[in-house]
Amino acid sequence: MTEILTVSGLKKYFGHGERPVRAVDDVSFDIRDGEVLGLVGESGSGKSTIGRSVLKLIEPTAGQVTFDGIDLVPLSASAMRPYRRRLQIIFQDPYASLNPRRRVGDTLDEAMATHGLHQGSARKVRIAELLSLVGLSPLHAQRFPHEFSGGQRQRIGIARALAVEPQFIVADEPVSALDVSIQAQVINLLCDLREKFGLTMLFISHDLDVVEYLCDRIVVLYLGKVMEIAPARELYRSPRHPYTEALLAASPRPDPDARRVRRLLQGDIPSPVNPPSGCVFRTRCPYAQDACAATVPPLREIAPGRFKACLRDDVP
Repeated sequence: MTEILTVSGLKKYFGHGERPVRAVDDVSFDIRDGEVLGLVGESGSGKSTIGRSVLKLIEPTAGQVTFDGIDLVPLSASAMRPYRRRLQIIFQDPYASLNPRRRVGDTLDEAMATHGLHQGSARKVRIAELLSLVGLSPLHAQRFPHEFSGGQRQRIGIARALAVEPQFIVADEPVSALDVSIQAQVINLLCDLREKFGLTMLFISHDLDVVEYLCDRIVVLYLGKVMEIAPARELYRSPRHPYTEALLAASPRPDPDARRVRRLLQGDIPSPVNPPSGCVFRTRCPYAQDACAATVPPLREIAPGRFKACLRDDVP
């Protein structure tokens, strides 16, 4: 598969002066055409900031975001406009992401009108198709967002993203605000749409079980830095970074008798205003040595398709 999007040295700092908030600090990864790449980590690790920076919903501080051969970072708002149709997002909060004063059909109509897609009666037909596609009735086009449940609103958000026929979608924790019983329905919908349209997706989540089910490869983040990149099955079977190991150990398993080495993390994630020197994970790492405080570990390939940022080769 060819890479459709490449992120290189991405940084996003908030604030000015000597101590900005380093939300994203030198992150690099690529996404292949037709792939779902998972982005996981604790709250505050920079997941959503990366998703918004990739789409230029917020301006990166430094780095490159190359989509289809073009670096998006230096593009002006007008130069970026043609790419807006090709790059879409599904937001986390289905309650806040829809205009409460607009009917659902008008919301979908606006998305298509902005990019000059379909005209007249053809647009109404397309709205009905989109609603049916996400498991809603075409009659729902006349309703307002407050008339829907959270799961239904998220389906509308998905329909809005699909309305402009994008090539790439950022799904920013699209099920975290939903009840568990509804989460599975939305995840299955995304799986079906991926198969139907061959969507390429950056799927952001803190739920490791959801990521394992949906994603082909996974990027593990900690305090704005990449700790590990691996194919999903390999990462869950044999994590190679201590932080990944700890995340998986903390994730509840349905089999209470299953044997697993549990090295649970102690303490809280440090402040991005004053991150630890060297390896940012060292203050919570059970394997930390003196060298970890002096050297920033590079993200290096340790096996075909597997990368980790750790100075040691023998852990976990």
